[in-house]
Amino acid sequence: MSQTAGHGAGGSVRTRPEGSSRALSEAYDTALLDLDGVVYAGGHAIAYAVESLGAAREGGMHLAYVTNNALRTPDAVAEHLTELGIATDASDVITSAQAVARLVSEQVPEGARVLVIGGEGLRVALRERGLEPVESADDDPAAVVQGYGGPELAWGRFAEASYAVARGVPWFASNTDLTIPSARGIAPGNGAAVQVVRIATGAEPQVAGKPLPPMHRETILRTGAERPLVVGDRLDTDIEGAFSGGVDSLLVLTGVTDGAQLVAARPEHRPTYVDTDLRGMLTGQPEVAPVEGGGFGCGGWTAAVRGGELALDGDGEAMDGLRALCAAAWTEAGEGVCELDAGKALSRLGV
Repeated sequence: MSQTAGHGAGGSVRTRPEGSSRALSEAYDTALLDLDGVVYAGGHAIAYAVESLGAAREGGMHLAYVTNNALRTPDAVAEHLTELGIATDASDVITSAQAVARLVSEQVPEGARVLVIGGEGLRVALRERGLEPVESADDDPAAVVQGYGGPELAWGRFAEASYAVARGVPWFASNTDLTIPSARGIAPGNGAAVQVVRIATGAEPQVAGKPLPPMHRETILRTGAERPLVVGDRLDTDIEGAFSGGVDSLLVLTGVTDGAQLVAARPEHRPTYVDTDLRGMLTGQPEVAPVEGGGFGCGGWTAAVRGGELALDGDGEAMDGLRALCAAAWTEAGEGVCELDAGKALSRLGV
């Protein structure tokens, strides 16, 4: 296990994915799992998620579900996961609605009115903090809170937020994810909706969700994790959030991140481990090591910078090849972003 997320030994910038001789479910006491794109997409479980999470839980790992989606309540999320075959209590679910509600409660009086632009998850979280959700800018709100409200959220809700924010009412957002994965593809997320109000008012919200500290604080407070492993599919929320919180991370390629984005990741977006899906929690991780003559090897693959591009030689498991490519690219980039062409190498791997 690394001591500082996003960094290698000694606190230097991470230049390659790490190996682990132990199964990750044994090396860490708590998995902080993203939901959309990791456990499910739309209403359906992602392949191998149910079996992998069940095995990790039976082995003694605490599973906590940490989502930037503020639409549903923890009770609703737990019920959905249980229906999918993943036994879950509401206390195992941490949402950006809970994180932003705590953030608001620290800045307005108890019992204050809060204009809600979003779904039931926000309303429940605000009431939990002793705040009163309201629906109109004319209700004299002490704050405006905006969270994902689903595809049916009316356009007029953005106008209500804009009226209040333009008058100087403090504005909070559960998260600013521009997209959200669904069963049909990638759809606009809360960040796209926040942008509407930003354009109308010129204001900037206080944001609670991943990758920012309020969400990490909420997660640790609610789970009590001592050796947490963040498991996610997004570099700019899950992996950056782990980096900001100083904990290790596992990126799975079942959501929005593809091989090209991973290879080009800047330092705060480089995960500790990389795997295809949640089966990676149940196994060790192969070592990625320098090879004689330059480059990095993993499994049957060797990756190196050659002729101004990332080259890949050998054969074997696609993930091993991707890990080797990451090592070559991240080492070349250092504290920056690798701009070398990796297209030919990635096409060999199908990622």
